[in-house]
Amino acid sequence: MPYAFFMTTTRLEAFSDGVIAILITIMVLELKVPHGSDWASMRHTVFTLLMYVLSFAYLGIYWTNHHHMLHATQRVNGVVLWANLHLLFWLSLVPFATTWMGENHFTVLPTAGYGVVLLAAAVSYTILQNRIIAYEGNSSKLAQAVGSDTKGKASMALYLSAIGLAFVHPLIADAIYVVVALIWLVPDQRIEKKIVERHE
Repeated sequence: MPYAFFMTTTRLEAFSDGVIAILITIMVLELKVPHGSDWASMRHTVFTLLMYVLSFAYLGIYWTNHHHMLHATQRVNGVVLWANLHLLFWLSLVPFATTWMGENHFTVLPTAGYGVVLLAAAVSYTILQNRIIAYEGNSSKLAQAVGSDTKGKASMALYLSAIGLAFVHPLIADAIYVVVALIWLVPDQRIEKKIVERHE
């Protein structure tokens, strides 16, 4: 039977950590040094720098929450592995979306495209989370910690609204992206609490 085997999360987490580290490195390499030492020369790179900060925060958010999720996971199967690759695929597009948006100074289409990548990453993260819960059962630590996942659903709704509002004014969408990042900036404490409760 396909996917009948299972394994621990060690290699999955190590591989994911490596991919996210490479993505952050790629974004750093996309930063261009200003041709000059005055503020006028810096103005041409400020948009890309701002986008780097925002995208670095997003990748950091995914890295910390992915770590917490796998810490609460006892084992994975082939379906979970592919769901994890699906997440990494969308995260791998973050450097592209970051550069496109930054170099075009937050114009309409790149801003909406950035939102599409963020939305797809959020959806794929939810799929991964649900596949783990489906494999380990509703009594698992992860299932109990996630609950109804109001925070995740609200984030996806905000991304959807930002994509549409980007065609009204890109800065509105940008503000929404920042708000969602701030919501998730502190690592998700739900999983940590459940792990502590189990140990106690």
